[in-house]
Amino acid sequence: MSENPNKNSESITAQVESESGLPDIGTGDENPMEWNEPANNRKKPEDRESINRPVEKYDARKIVTGEAKYTGDFRRQFPDLAEAAVVRSDIAHGQVTNIDTSAAEEMEGVYAILTPDSDVVPDSVYTSAGQGYPEPTPWDLRVLREKVRMVGDPIAAVAATDSQTADRAARKIDVEYEELDPILDYRVAMDPESPQIHDSDEIENKQPGANYENNRQSSFEGEIGDVTEATDSSEHVLETEWETPYQSHCVPEPHTTIARRDEDNRYHLITSTQVPYHTRRQLSHLFDIPIRDIRVEKPRIGAGFGSKQAMVIEPITLALSIAADRPVIYETTRKEQFYAIRSRHPMQIRMKTAVSDEGALEAMEMDVLSNTGAYGPHGMTVAGNVGTKPLPLYPNVDNVRFAGDIVHTNLPIAAAQRGYGAPQGHFAVESHMDEVARDLGMDPIEFRQQNHVREGDLDEIAAILADDEKHARRIRSCGLDECIQRGREAVGYDDVDQPDDPNQNRGIGVALVGQGSGVAGAELGAAHIKMNEDGTFILQVGGVDTGTGTDTMVSQIASEVLGCAPGDIVVHSSDTDISPFDYGAYASSTTYITGQSVKKAAENAKERVLTWAAGMLETSPDRLSVGGGDVTDEQSGDHVSLEEIGYESMYGEDEREHIMGEASHSTDESPPPFGAQFVDVTVNDQTGEFDINQLVFAADLGVAINPPLAEGQIEGGQSMSLELATGAGYEFTDTGVPKTISYKQYGMPRSTDHPPMETILVETHEPTGPFGAKSIAELPTNGVPPALSNAIRDAVGIRISTLPITAEKISAALNQLD
Repeated sequence: MSENPNKNSESITAQVESESGLPDIGTGDENPMEWNEPANNRKKPEDRESINRPVEKYDARKIVTGEAKYTGDFRRQFPDLAEAAVVRSDIAHGQVTNIDTSAAEEMEGVYAILTPDSDVVPDSVYTSAGQGYPEPTPWDLRVLREKVRMVGDPIAAVAATDSQTADRAARKIDVEYEELDPILDYRVAMDPESPQIHDSDEIENKQPGANYENNRQSSFEGEIGDVTEATDSSEHVLETEWETPYQSHCVPEPHTTIARRDEDNRYHLITSTQVPYHTRRQLSHLFDIPIRDIRVEKPRIGAGFGSKQAMVIEPITLALSIAADRPVIYETTRKEQFYAIRSRHPMQIRMKTAVSDEGALEAMEMDVLSNTGAYGPHGMTVAGNVGTKPLPLYPNVDNVRFAGDIVHTNLPIAAAQRGYGAPQGHFAVESHMDEVARDLGMDPIEFRQQNHVREGDLDEIAAILADDEKHARRIRSCGLDECIQRGREAVGYDDVDQPDDPNQNRGIGVALVGQGSGVAGAELGAAHIKMNEDGTFILQVGGVDTGTGTDTMVSQIASEVLGCAPGDIVVHSSDTDISPFDYGAYASSTTYITGQSVKKAAENAKERVLTWAAGMLETSPDRLSVGGGDVTDEQSGDHVSLEEIGYESMYGEDEREHIMGEASHSTDESPPPFGAQFVDVTVNDQTGEFDINQLVFAADLGVAINPPLAEGQIEGGQSMSLELATGAGYEFTDTGVPKTISYKQYGMPRSTDHPPMETILVETHEPTGPFGAKSIAELPTNGVPPALSNAIRDAVGIRISTLPITAEKISAALNQLD
């Protein structure tokens, strides 16, 4: 169920359009409140033709009819395709002393067997993190590994005629080890007596604070003001600790890659990736192949959630293809997805705040200890987001300190996952704020409303780890007050009916959430659009649709500019030979970055459309407007169709032109979307069992380009957030062997386990975004754990500070009260 996203939008628009209504704040040149926004970027609801409309998802019918092609479906195109299997370490820490492949080599149907010593296997180190260049992460991986640091490290690989033969051959490869003591508890990883996991001399591109002798991958610290002085002199100081576990991405489509040599002797990879261009660059580095000779093509993706923002299996598949001299497909198993691919970082977080008697925040301090697992992709950048996403919810605090250590263990690799550190951070910050409010005897919502971010604020906390103040951001759009109010009403915060059963206790918890729209100063998207003679268009973008509706969104933006129907835009995306460059689908950047490049490219094409229309109508371009598939002279009423313009421009007698537009977009801006998460829960104070009655999420995402798709993102994000809050997590033996290797052991909530959800879209206008849009994809992953912890606190008076939240933990805490 959702509410009208256009509610109050006219008054909001009027308020923002009024120059006199802008906050009078001393901004300086770096972070002005006013933004040089194109006039056509701000449209009243009644003037919108394609944006803010429920356009059918571009690939919806193909997906439900089975016509959409995922990577695995391309196997039919290659009759000589070989199947791959990988031999993975079954110990957590050790040195490979011998690999016997003789039995596998004798098997019929085996085309290639690779070990770390094989000529085609690169010996150089690299990172799997699909990020910018140079990557802000250490190069600590090898394609196949003689030193193993986790159960699941790849040691050998096989290409064979079919998957059964490949699996049998892989099982015949005998690996011998010299076992070493593992580190399984990240809280003791830096202790002097702990075994050393990495040799510092073997790591390239080390990150700040690295100390591999004590298993520290990196560390950071930033401070505004003087936190120690502020806490020492404060009337109220509260310190708490929080802990979050591993979380699986649970992608429906496992990692799958096809690698081959094409007819031009170039390397062609069809792969389920969120970052085609980063993957191409990384493969070029790793295999010493010119970028021009590598093509990375992304078909439909069965979700990524950050797991496919990593070059995980592409190097092995490419090496096997070279060795076997034929196309090779590697499709990971569900078991591999759980223990050998990627997961969310487990963390321990300490919060400390100083607050006045009146509830004004005087100081905030956050210390993070993050388990990056056996290797370090995304280690420092994820940990940085733990503070720089939730702490800016309270930007007007004079004293803030944020520090973190990222450590290695002999457990699965943690990397990018939807929210990218923000879910862990919000659990700590918003649960802590709830405790601060209750300690002061204040209502948790009133305490937040006294301190939370508002339009016009200068957020310096987001830049607390930066070298200069340039990265501070001005908040030009913020609908948190409306999010709180509408969510409060929807969940019935002020009128909670208690159950008749005296052992059943009902409570409501709230958590504020924020995120970002891309990575400020570290994004680039590009688009190219060309007009067909019938007035339709072909749009090429490098942005990756991971199932979120990106292709639909860009077609709506382009059609809004060009005055045609979204169905008249054909979208081609994510093929490095064809599509323009794009960093990929991560950091909630696609609508904000790729969408803005599409808008600019469409405007370039529109300029040429109007020029041709002016000639045909014998008028001036500045008298023309587009809409409904026509270009109209606003003064005379004369009009010409886009189809007529298309034919005239291509086949005209006097002159001809193929109407096209292209543009790139990058920016130092990253406007945060905001939200308010509410959880209504009933707790049995005898057993600790609890039922979630309702989830309510109110979101400020600027202008929703496609409201139903935005609602889908919110509902899916809440489901992932609920899983982090209540799921079973990962379990390991005392030697580091994963016990969680399937959905059955993992305990992901099923649809029958899911509480009702209500989604509320609060419209604001972000002047730096395309037609006022911000991001939405990651925002709703942040709220359920803290809001649920807060709801349980409200219901029965106890605090659960470690995830997952279980009946056993609640019961134990209640027993301690007795």
